Amino acid sequence: MSSPAVPEYPEKIDGAVLKIAGCVVLGVIMSILDITVVNVALRTFQKEFADGGRLLDYSTVAWTVTAYTLALATVIPLTGWAADRFGTKRLYLLALFLFTIGSVLCATAGSIEMLIGFRVLQGLGGGMLMPVGMTILTHAAGPERMGRLMAILGVPMLLGPILGPIIGGWLIDHASWHWIFLINLPLGAAAIVYAWFALPGDQPHPSESFDLLGMLMMSPGLALFLYGISSIPGEGTFASAKVLIPMAVGVGLIVAFVFHTFRPEHPLLDLRLFKNRNLTVSVVTMFLFVAAFFGGLLLVPTYFQQVRGESVTDSGLLVAAQGIGAMLTMPVAGALADRMPIGRFVPFGLLLITGGMFALSRVDESTSYWGYIIPVLFVMGLGMGSTMMPIMTSALRTLRGKEIARGSTLINIIQQIGSSVGVAVMSVILTNHLKDSTAAQAGQKLVEAQAAGDPQAIQAAQKDPVVVEALRAVGGSLDKLTQVALHDTAAAYASTFLVAAVLVAFTFVPAFFLPRKPLPQQQGGAEGEEEAAPVMMH
Repeated sequence: MSSPAVPEYPEKIDGAVLKIAGCVVLGVIMSILDITVVNVALRTFQKEFADGGRLLDYSTVAWTVTAYTLALATVIPLTGWAADRFGTKRLYLLALFLFTIGSVLCATAGSIEMLIGFRVLQGLGGGMLMPVGMTILTHAAGPERMGRLMAILGVPMLLGPILGPIIGGWLIDHASWHWIFLINLPLGAAAIVYAWFALPGDQPHPSESFDLLGMLMMSPGLALFLYGISSIPGEGTFASAKVLIPMAVGVGLIVAFVFHTFRPEHPLLDLRLFKNRNLTVSVVTMFLFVAAFFGGLLLVPTYFQQVRGESVTDSGLLVAAQGIGAMLTMPVAGALADRMPIGRFVPFGLLLITGGMFALSRVDESTSYWGYIIPVLFVMGLGMGSTMMPIMTSALRTLRGKEIARGSTLINIIQQIGSSVGVAVMSVILTNHLKDSTAAQAGQKLVEAQAAGDPQAIQAAQKDPVVVEALRAVGGSLDKLTQVALHDTAAAYASTFLVAAVLVAFTFVPAFFLPRKPLPQQQGGAEGEEEAAPVMMH
């Protein structure tokens, strides 16, 4: 029987593809916005779900973020199989439905335990949106237009961190915390209707068997590993049972899965894709980049709030400079990725990011916004826009047929692990630098007591041994203690940014191996054989 003809794709991005891209972007932006919006609400949750007037511990409310992340980690490995089994359109509609229903239930939560549980349901839907969306876009665009389409998909990845704190802060200040979840109801309903009519049907492949043993190893292994990683900032060290035990069990399950995955014909996660040199180099580069860059960049809003005293909304507006820079270069980089090998221009983007991160390592408690920090963030945005999406494009470009869904799943898992590791490492480095300064610790205790708005809490903080010692060191002057605390806290952030800059610089090593010659247009996936991309059915 003759093999199906390889579909021909037009050179330009036509209206049909833009319609599909718009649908995918709408779903993905909801998922990413939700992550950053909830980060803003953690202090509000401490007060709203307070037990007997006593604020909940931060480690407790942080589970609203951790539970969502763990749900993402659990469901992402299943996405490649489910896309083959049920079809990408059906799976995408299911993901939107779960995310929307989970959002509404979160808004009805009457306790922190209920909220955490509903966040798991929300995460099960959110975890499928990105990999399935990437698969749909890859099928719709074809390999020669992937760069420009991935630039479109990059928009929500930029808008989420920028708009999340602004929208979340405004809704909490002017409405209530319930609306950070309820806002997803009209958005989700619109996305479901849009997807129903806009997305083309695709042919599922129900003949593949489900790798149950692989699922029992990979999903809990990944969840346990990320749980251990996410516990590091709260523990302040790697050497903690709460960190080491789940990480060790998780790594053990993942290693067992790696040995298992080469046995079944259709594994849960197809590691055979790493035989594709282009995919391997792109994934390694992306992992190092995501860990270093996002780990460092996520500390910038915290610097504005903790050192400069800015509100959540204002810090979000200040960070917008980075997003504006990325929006300028992302379309250009997307077009370039379709016309030349990414190895020729991605290193220039990495150079901008590395230089910008080194520049951030020079900040202090009084560094000028417009004269220094905002231009630096803008330059880093220029670098990000010309780096991340081209790397993901290169990773997917040489995949064909069923490999696309599996490759999208693999990329999203690597990205999730990289960002979690990066955030944890940078948080521990910052925490340890702050612990080196008694003044910084004392200043933080006083700020937290003042934020609680309880006179008794303020009096208790002033009697704390750390605060007493810090006051004694500055001659008993509270104003002097505040100045020293701000200086030492700013120095801790600067030192952490320096570490992030060094780690970003290491990304140049794998980036050197990114393709510098045009890729074969019909290069196969794992074995190099030619395989037709599936024809989308309306």
